[in-house]
Order: sequence, then structure tokens, then C-alpha cells
Amino acid sequence: MTAAAWLTQYTLGNFFFRYLHILAGITWIGLLYYFNFVQVPGLAAYGDEGKARNITVTQIATRALWWFRWASIATLATGLLIVGVIPDYMQDFMNHPGSDPANAKNAVISVGMTLGILMAANVWMIIWKNQKVVIANATNVLAGGEANPDAATCGRKALLASRQNMVFSVSMLFYMVGAAHLYPEVFTATSGEANIFMFISLAIIALFELNAVGIFGGIKAGNKMLWPYESHKNAIITSVAMLVAFFALSVVLMG
Repeated sequence: MTAAAWLTQYTLGNFFFRYLHILAGITWIGLLYYFNFVQVPGLAAYGDEGKARNITVTQIATRALWWFRWASIATLATGLLIVGVIPDYMQDFMNHPGSDPANAKNAVISVGMTLGILMAANVWMIIWKNQKVVIANATNVLAGGEANPDAATCGRKALLASRQNMVFSVSMLFYMVGAAHLYPEVFTATSGEANIFMFISLAIIALFELNAVGIFGGIKAGNKMLWPYESHKNAIITSVAMLVAFFALSVVLMG
């Protein structure tokens, strides 16, 4: 095999960029689960140990958030490279004639990509934006300064967005894997069915995202609409329920 064979558009896009995409995604989603399953419950268990909590925030969370946010960018960038480099990736996208497995595959990968892009936006526009305030507050308090009264609200906003990303991640990963290994083999759809599936899915996703940012009743504890995010257990239940709903929709429209 010649060196040129290793550097074709198809090889670069379908293997090398895909490998990097998966590697970055493991780092990103792994840290997302670390924050939700380990760090947040762990910090809550510190009780009145404010100094210990602030040290953890400045020494552990800061490092984890660096890898977390840049892994999200790497995942997004390599995903876009796959789309851009593989020849004819977007040709007849969800527009294959008749009832075609390619339409079903393209519908679910579109939803998966949308979830991934939205999750990356949440990382940079909500989670990191608010966590910077939390980190600065912890650093200032450890140095003997006054606590920032806005830090708790910022932490709450970051938590809700992080839990929403956790909920989204289960369906996102299912579609990323399913688009290659399930939907082309089992499902088929016309262009119209694929578009209906995608638009209904995107409407559900939009409602969840708006809820997580407090559009439906604010972000304070006690808002019943925020039940999915009040604990990692609630988020797990919600993520499974969302996946089941999406899968049922795909069975109805494309099964």
C-alpha cells in the first residue's frame, strides 16, 4: 500500500478524523459524567467545609474544566472535518428517492449532530461562562476576600446546563453509533418521513434546552419543571426516557 492510499479524502475522513472524533468525544463526555456523577455530589457532601470545597474548585475543577471545554471543541471540530472531507457526504442528504435506509441514517445523524453542537454551545456559553465566576469567587475567598453573592446563581446555571448536557448525551451517543451500525440495517424512510422525524426531535430538544436555561419558571430550586436536573439520578431517568421517546418516534416514522 502506498503512502498516498493512506491520505485519500475517504481514508482521512472516514478513519483518521473519525478516530480523533471518538477520542476527543470520550474525553469530553467522560468528564461530563465525572462532573455529574462524582464532583457535584462529592462537593455537596462537604457540608460546612467551605475551605475544602474552595480548594477542590481551584485545584481540581479548574483543571478538569480546561480539558472538558477544549475536548468539546476538538470533538466538534473533528466531526465537522468528517463531514467536510469525506467525498459526497452531504449528497442527496435525506433526499434519496423512495423509502431508503440512507434517509433514516441521515435523519438520526442530523439529530445527533445537532445535539452535539448544542452541547458544545452549552459548555462555552453557559457552563464555562458561569464556572469562571465560581472559580474566581473560590480563589478570592481563599485569599481572604469577600464572597461574591452572584457565585451561587452562576453555579446553579452551570449545573442546570451540565445536567441538560448529560440528558442529551445518551441520545446523542445512541444516534452517533446507530447511524453507522443500526439505522442503515433496520430502518428505512422516505424523505418526508425523515424530515418529520428530524423536526419533531428538534422541537423536543429545543423545549428541553429552553427549560434548562429557566424559560419555563426560572432556575431556582422548587421549580417543578427543573425536576430532571435536581439530581444526577433524575437526569439519568430523564435521559433514558428521552432516548426511549426518540427511539419510539423513529420506529413509528421509519421502522
